[in-house]
Amino acid sequence: MRLAAALVLCGVSVSGARAVDLKPETVRAFERYIGETEKNLDRRLAAAGGFLWVDEEPQRLAQVRQGQVAIENRSAEGTIAVPAGLIHDWIGAVFIPRVTLGQTLALIQDYDHNQDNYKPEVLASRLVSRHGNDFKVHLRLMKTKVVTVILDTDYDVRYFPLGGGRWRSRAYSTRIAEVKDAGKPDERTLPPGQDDGFLWRLYSYWRFQERDGGVYVECEAISLTRAIPVGLGWLIAPIITTLPRESLANTLRETRVALQK
Repeated sequence: MRLAAALVLCGVSVSGARAVDLKPETVRAFERYIGETEKNLDRRLAAAGGFLWVDEEPQRLAQVRQGQVAIENRSAEGTIAVPAGLIHDWIGAVFIPRVTLGQTLALIQDYDHNQDNYKPEVLASRLVSRHGNDFKVHLRLMKTKVVTVILDTDYDVRYFPLGGGRWRSRAYSTRIAEVKDAGKPDERTLPPGQDDGFLWRLYSYWRFQERDGGVYVECEAISLTRAIPVGLGWLIAPIITTLPRESLANTLRETRVALQK
């Protein structure tokens, strides 16, 4: 009872302290990081034999072939500090035996049913439009770690066929808005960038390759959040620093489970 009361009191005090505005310099730092990342990705794709991350290390390849999720932070520092924010860059991979590339892409691109395959993080999903390999997608997300955050998010997604049983894609968030009192009569959406700062940007880069009797699925997810406020690290840090890794690992794991049903 005492612990519950303490958490309630802390939640009330933290709620007022959490609000923060996304600053232009934070966005510029994220965009610079994305620019360098995409240059590196393009160089990798242009190099012979440089498509899959799992092929860089035999141990990593063996790990996914054994049914595990391989996951790694792309920065030696962990989170990357930028003005008034943090960048999180994680990459992960799974191997899904006895499925085809066509089946894998069909599942990933079935945005009207993402909420069925990626519970509980995806509460609702909707394909807004499609033109060839270009998609506009809406997802309502739930992030839970000490506190629960509901986000309405929109994305531009593009897929690229590469031949040889290989495809890649990239997804850019175009709008992320925090939802207060979700599902209640007084539900309201905060203006993007004027919220608690748990997620301001989310860009993801996927690679798919059919070989070895199945499909390798890789994703690099790069997100932008607020910095950790002084004195509230015990509450804010678990949400900001651990959720990006957990979310990516769950997404890859749930993709494999959905395809093996």
